[in-house]
Amino acid sequence: MRTKNDIIRYSLLILVILILVNILSDKLYLRLDLTSDHRYTLSKATRTILKNLTQPVTLKAYFSKDLPPEIEQVRSDLRDLLVEYASISRGKLVYEFIDPNKDDATEQEAAQNGIQPVIINSREKDKAMQKRAYLGLVIKMGERSETVPFVQPGSAMEYAVSSSIKKLSVTHKPLVGILQGQGEPELSSMPQVIDALSVLYDVEPVTLSDTANALERFNTLAIVAPADSFKNYQLQQLDQYIKEGKNLLLAINRVGANLNEGVGQTINTGLEEWLNKKGISIDNNFVLDENCASIGIRQQQGMFSFTSSITFPYMPIATTFANHPITTGLGSVLMQFASTVSSRGDSGVQFTPIVKTSKKSAIRPSPVYFDLQHQWTEDEFPLSELTVGAVAILKNDNGKPARLVVFGDGDFPVNGTGEQALQLSPDNVNLFVNSIDWLSDDTGLIQLRTKGMQFRPLEQISDSSKLWIKWLNFLPPEGII
Repeated sequence: MRTKNDIIRYSLLILVILILVNILSDKLYLRLDLTSDHRYTLSKATRTILKNLTQPVTLKAYFSKDLPPEIEQVRSDLRDLLVEYASISRGKLVYEFIDPNKDDATEQEAAQNGIQPVIINSREKDKAMQKRAYLGLVIKMGERSETVPFVQPGSAMEYAVSSSIKKLSVTHKPLVGILQGQGEPELSSMPQVIDALSVLYDVEPVTLSDTANALERFNTLAIVAPADSFKNYQLQQLDQYIKEGKNLLLAINRVGANLNEGVGQTINTGLEEWLNKKGISIDNNFVLDENCASIGIRQQQGMFSFTSSITFPYMPIATTFANHPITTGLGSVLMQFASTVSSRGDSGVQFTPIVKTSKKSAIRPSPVYFDLQHQWTEDEFPLSELTVGAVAILKNDNGKPARLVVFGDGDFPVNGTGEQALQLSPDNVNLFVNSIDWLSDDTGLIQLRTKGMQFRPLEQISDSSKLWIKWLNFLPPEGII
């Protein structure tokens, strides 16, 4: 029989154990991450950024309280993330959560820091309601600050925080050149790409002059959707550039389309022949894919006109990606009037496809004539996984290999201007920026950009398989009843 002293002794022992566990839990942080993309595990890049901090970082999270569960989960995930940040930084990063809805002064403080409220739909006591909610961050290091005005649920949260800290801590950014002067889109028509690049790089426009070699300052150069022909001296400058072991991103429109006239034609700039001499070809064709985007067409019916949406295989959505630093974690990339990219087997070029179409694809040689009323069938997509993006390594006599990333579409990173401007999908931006990172030998933040909710399309199956699955779902329950 236990005595009173035994009970006291056991109670004290349990109390001591609880105190020790509490102390250890404050020092050690452990969490199991069973997600496929390790969404809740800090990357090596983030750990390196935090361990190399030379100045204290202050993070203010302006987050409203009492929000719907799916939004409240964002707050919880962010808090868990910041606990790890603070632990790894060894106290150099401190954070606090502030509810701007509590009073006017705090709400004004959030607004002054560039964080504006968003309208959230919620339901309380069987009534639909709308709430003004804040979900933003302000990160400060010394006199400098970065603002994340809105943390999108399901977004790459770690990338938003880590890239902001990285941007504040970097004192010298490498240069990246974007070629201009050959009909390429201006930098102002690629705002999403330029904003993403500006985290790690200084981005400058550059033109090819016949009086001086303007490319000497850049280790990485991007050529996006040129429309005008290149002169011989310009191609010679590009030759000299890659002979020095420098790196080049080429997003080229080999074909173009005029939907108003219903015709698609070949585009020649001279870069195609220049690339072909290197053993790389952007083929003179249009890629079609059953997995594609839709376009709106104007139709007239009597006195009325209306816009209807049709699937358009000439705008493929690529969802097949190689296990490569540029493409790991990507979900889908929309391309417009793309062409296949290939390499001669005898060219000596180390050629690796990284972006492909689906298993139901096709090609049409240029020129083509578009029939927007055409009813597409499965038999019209006999090809599988056509390459529309690849990386290539060219050997040079001086021992410095040049890296190239080549895409058979020049429009995937371009927003456009004015009323024609489009909002690019995150993966379109990520594909371009990841390519620059890989070319610049700075792959640290690549894996962070693609963390979060990814587009995971259903596997395409035949119509007969769909019918069989429908009957399988219908008949067994009926038989059991």
